[in-house]
Amino acid sequence: MNMKKTKKPTAQKVVNRRAHYDYNLSDKLEVGMVLTGAQVRQIRDHHAQLKGTYVTLRRGELWLLGLTLGTDTEQDIKLLATKKQIAGLDRAKQQGNTIVPVELLPLKRHIKLIIAVGEGKKKFDKRQTIKSRDLDRESRRFR
Repeated sequence: MNMKKTKKPTAQKVVNRRAHYDYNLSDKLEVGMVLTGAQVRQIRDHHAQLKGTYVTLRRGELWLLGLTLGTDTEQDIKLLATKKQIAGLDRAKQQGNTIVPVELLPLKRHIKLIIAVGEGKKKFDKRQTIKSRDLDRESRRFR
């Protein structure tokens, strides 16, 4: 009997689209996450939202706050990074920047979170972002 193996559909990444609009992002960093089995399943089934989440430092550890998984309430999740990376993020935070979660990547065996150091945009910066995006869209349409 000749049976073909069917590939499982890969889980899609979850993107925080609001992050690029609200912040000027720099210094991206990929970190691990401490999750339970149920949380992993919900992320792989694309039931996660990064909207309204943020990263903070507590007692020398990184924490992701406000992650919404499925219908559950917001959860706090510990992030895994080296001491050197955490120290760099702490310095950026002391300079007045924000640590912003950008993407949630369900890889083969692991789930990673991409975080970035963000500087908040002013209202006129956001208008400029919208204007440049619209101009790019118009120029692509006429090509």
